[in-house]
Amino acid sequence: MIDRVDWKPQPSVLQAEAAAKRAQILALLQERGFDAVLISRHENIAWATAGMVDVRVPMLRETGVGSLLITKHGEAFYLTTNNEAPRLADEEFCQLDYKPLVEPWYANDIEGAVHRTVGNGRIASDTPTSFATVVSLQPLRLELLESEVQRYRWLGHHVANSASTLLQELKPGMGEMMIEGMLAERLFSRHIIPSVYLTAVDNRVRSYRHAVPRNGVLDRFGMLNFCARRWGLSVSITRLVHFGAMPAELDEKFHAVASVNAKLLAATRAGASSDALFQVAADAYAAAGFTGEERMHHQGGATGYLEREWVARPGGAEHVSKSQAFAWNPSLQGAKIEDTVLLLDGSIERLTGTPDLPEVTTTISGIPYQSAGVLIR
Repeated sequence: MIDRVDWKPQPSVLQAEAAAKRAQILALLQERGFDAVLISRHENIAWATAGMVDVRVPMLRETGVGSLLITKHGEAFYLTTNNEAPRLADEEFCQLDYKPLVEPWYANDIEGAVHRTVGNGRIASDTPTSFATVVSLQPLRLELLESEVQRYRWLGHHVANSASTLLQELKPGMGEMMIEGMLAERLFSRHIIPSVYLTAVDNRVRSYRHAVPRNGVLDRFGMLNFCARRWGLSVSITRLVHFGAMPAELDEKFHAVASVNAKLLAATRAGASSDALFQVAADAYAAAGFTGEERMHHQGGATGYLEREWVARPGGAEHVSKSQAFAWNPSLQGAKIEDTVLLLDGSIERLTGTPDLPEVTTTISGIPYQSAGVLIR
């Protein structure tokens, strides 16, 4: 199933998941005493609809051309404008029981539509408004259902395959923007949308922790570092290639980062706090001879419907759930390791493994943890 590019979740499975999500929302409304909730953020709409709905038009906005409205009685609506309504009905909400609430595009009176539908009760919203109380739905998003896990496995496999095949085709003389275009073509052909581009080459890899593509031209050292999404779920991955023998100091850094990565994976267990995981990274860098590097860049953390739902940080109060996705990205200047993994049944499952590329194995308490190595060509 995972290998098939054309695999799609069964509609009945998605509908059952959407019903389970609505039950979670209703429980929140009852617990907090709200009459309805207005849901507008992309990550929350994707989560609530089991990845079936995307109202995104401008790619860089946190909200799109529609919102969900769910009442304490279990009624479900989507709010949009007359110019967007036909497509949303045909292509986004066609498998769901949401009823449309359509306003003229020049009015788009969300407040009026909400009050006409649910009266003057207490309204919650995941974005700031003048008529509702802001609530966070993040706690509901973090624990993954089995149907989400299946979609994540497909996404991780095909993102990793796109990265692996492209890495092996890179050649000196290719520009960073050209490489990004080649990557985007591979992803879009699988209906996967890139959301973060950090491809860089040579000195730019060594100089910057977040090297967005600019005018660099590949000579000896190239990095594919990106995030991509489908069904609202996000995957992060980094892979590197070096033409000719890699300098000893760079090789040392990669082995050190692999050790940090393995220790973070070993510590990613239900109940672990963001603060404790940050300390794991700090201790691991110190043990590898790079004290203090954990403060030079974030180490990654929980992922899901955002590229990072939270990152490990000093004093962080977030905790690891039983069934959750993570993307750790330990780094030293010029060296970085990043994969997306699942914590399931107390074990780590690597979603973005690339067995056709070099890997480093680090064993902790008898358990082997895989980190991506550098492809030498």
